[in-house]
Amino acid sequence: MKAFVCRALGPVESHAPGEMPVPEIAAGELLVRVAAAGVNFFDTLIVQGKYQIRPPLPFAPGGEIAGTVEAVGDGVDDFRPGDRVLAFTSFGGYAEYTRAKASMCWHLPDPVCFETAAAGLTTYGTAWFALHDLARLQPGERVLVLGAAGGVGLAAIQIAKLAGARVIAAAGSEERLEFCREAGADITIDYVANDLKDAAKAATDGKGADVVVDVVGGEFTEKAIRAIAW
Repeated sequence: MKAFVCRALGPVESHAPGEMPVPEIAAGELLVRVAAAGVNFFDTLIVQGKYQIRPPLPFAPGGEIAGTVEAVGDGVDDFRPGDRVLAFTSFGGYAEYTRAKASMCWHLPDPVCFETAAAGLTTYGTAWFALHDLARLQPGERVLVLGAAGGVGLAAIQIAKLAGARVIAAAGSEERLEFCREAGADITIDYVANDLKDAAKAATDGKGADVVVDVVGGEFTEKAIRAIAW
């Protein structure tokens, strides 16, 4: 099968399309014909050996995919060939076929296209975990999102709004902030042109944010912490 192959660890540009055998599946796994695959930061790390998961060489990167079930392994009862699925694979997704644990696959409703599904698992999953599992977000709370125009940031805006929160989106340019407003942000902050802490305090009538989602780090983290409500 055709695949994007990592034969030796190195920069992304050092890898290239090639041929790999179709993977064999074990009990509890699915063989999926890949229709679309997401591209995430961890995909760029895994081919450099900088991620916590280190597959044996050669391998195809690609940690989230959408496609059609080709075959199912022993013990799989919830899926059958022909099912449309979304799957988290860790690696192996940049190929015509990939294997996935049934426990890491979800049925994909017909109205959702493969491209949309493959682009949303990691970003929306991360944002959901941050807001609901960690922060226990409540309706009416104020959420400050850093890096708000990125994949996780935009997902955090939408999920927070659906939860009834007031969203303050922070990004580094007016163009990026426009994306945030389109996603539903109530207030936007250009943290390059303005002091993040002061702007966030002003946006909350001096009270500060109840929840901060920070996907940027670095110099902005301390300012975001100082903008948290007491």
